[in-house]
Formats: sequence, structure tokens, C-alpha cells
Amino acid sequence: MTFPYKAPSTSDPVNHPAHYAEGRRYEVIDVIEDAVQFAPNPIAGGLQWQALKYIHRCWNKDSAPQDLRKARWYLDRLITLLEKPDGSL
Repeated sequence: MTFPYKAPSTSDPVNHPAHYAEGRRYEVIDVIEDAVQFAPNPIAGGLQWQALKYIHRCWNKDSAPQDLRKARWYLDRLITLLEKPDGSL
């Protein structure tokens, strides 16, 4: 399922923050919602959600390396969760 991004007619920091959609065909929320629907549980989906968010917007903020390190933190936590037989962190 894809959701074509429609740029808002006015700036809206709550519903359409510029750093989430600037120069993109799809708004990050739509991409993430589509991706996490297949997660095995809510915690895994939440960790995937966060990693995708930081990766998606890393070029539109002050420090791409900082956002990518944060994404890696969430990915490492997700990997730990998925590698444990009981699914605990």
C-alpha cells in the first residue's frame, strides 16, 4: 500500500512538519505505517518505526551522523529482541 505525498498548502508543524516531507514523494508517516504492519509484535514494530523515522529524515536536520546513530541504536535493540527466543529485551 502506498500513499502519494500531497504537499500541504501552508506550513503546519503539527500535521506536516517540513523535515518529515521536504522534497519527498511520500510523507514519512505513510511509509512507516506501511512497513510496520508486518512486525511480529508491537515492540518490534515500535523499534522499526523509530529506526525508519531517523533514517528517513537524517538529511533534513542538523546532524545526519547523529540521526543515523540513533537509528542504529533502535536497530540494535530490534535485533536483540528478535534474536532472543522469548522475545524479551
